[in-house]
This record gives sequence, structure tokens and C-alpha cells, in this order.
Amino acid sequence: MNISPSSPEPGDIVRTPEFEVPAHLTPRVCALGGGHGLYGSLSALKHVTTDLTAVVTVADDGGSSGRLRQEFGVVPPGDLRMALSALCDDSNWGRTWRDVMQHRFTSDAPDAEGALNQHALGNLLIVTLWQLLGNTVAGLDWAGALLHARGRVLPMSCTPLVIEAQSRTLNAQGVETLEHIVGQVNVAQATEVSHVTLTPADAEACPEAVQSILDADWVILGPGSWYTSVLPHLLLPGIREALLKTSAQICLVMNLELEDKETMGLSAAEHLQILRNYAPEFRLNAVIADSDGMGEPTELEEIAAQMGAEVSWVSVRSSQDRNVHDALRLGAAYQDLFRRHI
Repeated sequence: MNISPSSPEPGDIVRTPEFEVPAHLTPRVCALGGGHGLYGSLSALKHVTTDLTAVVTVADDGGSSGRLRQEFGVVPPGDLRMALSALCDDSNWGRTWRDVMQHRFTSDAPDAEGALNQHALGNLLIVTLWQLLGNTVAGLDWAGALLHARGRVLPMSCTPLVIEAQSRTLNAQGVETLEHIVGQVNVAQATEVSHVTLTPADAEACPEAVQSILDADWVILGPGSWYTSVLPHLLLPGIREALLKTSAQICLVMNLELEDKETMGLSAAEHLQILRNYAPEFRLNAVIADSDGMGEPTELEEIAAQMGAEVSWVSVRSSQDRNVHDALRLGAAYQDLFRRHI
């Protein structure tokens, strides 16, 4: 089964409230990430291309996703749900279904453990489709069709993954030690993270995700939690190989804030260096960064150039929440980037 958004005919105009783009100029875009970072990127990209695929991390082990993963042995649906929600159209239908997918039950019962409490309805819908169809990709395609999603959502792997890492900590005697951390939630809360790995190490990448990277004109990586949403795409062998093999141009979107607990104290340039440490041959063509909060610009520009990229300094912050990308500003940055590289 292959349900995907229909493509416009050459010469058609793709109309949105914000942009008007000739269909023959809209690139095939594959966006990689997870969580709120990917949600923001997709919310922008859906306005500037009609051929959009999201490839989503599947290592979450907390909250509703973690409970469903543990109980049913499925890949965690939460980040996949958020990606689908981001791709909902800006119409009454789209906004309603976005809110339905994101709705989280809150129970007043004194002991709500094991009930619907804090489950997101979208997670339950996705797991329902998986159980009925027996196919992870088909289930997501059906969910996308129901939502009239403006793009396709795929898992990076159909195998639930576990993120492991080491964290530098001080013991009671003040001696620095390396602590082994298991699980995405724990890694995200750790400090001075290093030696990040995925288990199982030989997990197969989702074939459709691999093909979407190979077929893309542009691959967008980030923004997102560096060790748990961005780096995993370079740790899974099949996705990493596709990123090294694709002829697509690759753009990295920097986070707005560099003070995530897992990367506390690291500069913007050191964020890029992390990617080089794990994949020295990984190349970039462009980096989008908001100059506010990025520190010394020259350092980022130098390491970006070493990876083959030019940095675009663009104001992409939301005026309402400085920690959130503004969809229209980021969309305009993407559109400008795509047009400059036609």
C-alpha cells in the first residue's frame, strides 16, 4: 500500500496563504529529525514545496510513546504523530485534525496509571492502524491520508531503537567518572554526553526512508535535540549510507538556543564538530542559523566551510516565543535557499 500526497502537474501554481510557488520549481525535500524541532521545520517546509517527506527518529522511551512501545512492542509513535500534525493543512479540516492528533487525555482519577491518562489520541490512532494493517509504513500513510497531510511521514527504522551514551559526572568524592546512560529520556537529561550509540547497532533502516533521501533534491537535517534527534540519523547505518550517497543538497538548521542540557556549554561550531566526529565524511551544502544566540559567527562559518557549506544568517525566531522557529520566517529562508540553488 502506498498512499502519498498527489503531485501537481508541471506549470500548476501551488497556493498557500503565505507563498505562491510555480510547481515546477518546488524541490523534492526530505526532512530528518524528531520532536518539536522537526515539527517546526515541517511547518515551514509545507509552505514551499509540494513534495515533502519526513524521516523521523524512533528511539523515544518516555511518556505515552514509551508506554505504548513497552506494552505493544511498536516503534514509539509520538514523534511520528507530531510530524503528521505539522503537515496538516491550514484549513478548518487541517487545524481540527491537528488538534485531535495532539489531544492528550487528562484523568481526574486518583490512580490513573495504566489508563488513558496522558496518552495522546494520535498515538493511539497510529498504533490502531499498525495493529489493523500489520505494517508500520502503511499505517502512517493511512493516517496521513486521513489528515490530508501535505507530505509523507516515515520512521527512520521500523525497529524500535535505544539510544545509549556516556556522561561525565562527579562522584561524592569530586572525582570525574563516566556513567553509562541508556534511553533517550535519560540521555536528553544527561550532561557532557559522549560515545552515543544506537541499539540494535545493525537495525535495518526503513527502505522507503532510504529511498526518499536518495531521491531528494534537498535533505534538511535539524533543528532538534542534537544527540537524540539530529545525530541518530548519522548513527543508523542505512540512513547514514544514504546521506553519504545521495546527490541531494544537504542543509543543516541550527537550534535557536545552544543550552540544551545534553549540549550545555558547547558553541555552535562545536555542534557541527559533533557531526564530523561521528561521520567525518558527512558533507553539507548550507547551514541556516539565527545570529542571535549563536556566539562568534566566524567559528561556525569556518567549520561549515570545511564541511562544504555556506552559512545563511537569517532571523527565524518567533516573536511570541524566542525558543521556537517562526514557520513563515523559516519557510522564507528555505524558499530563498532553494531558489539560489536551482
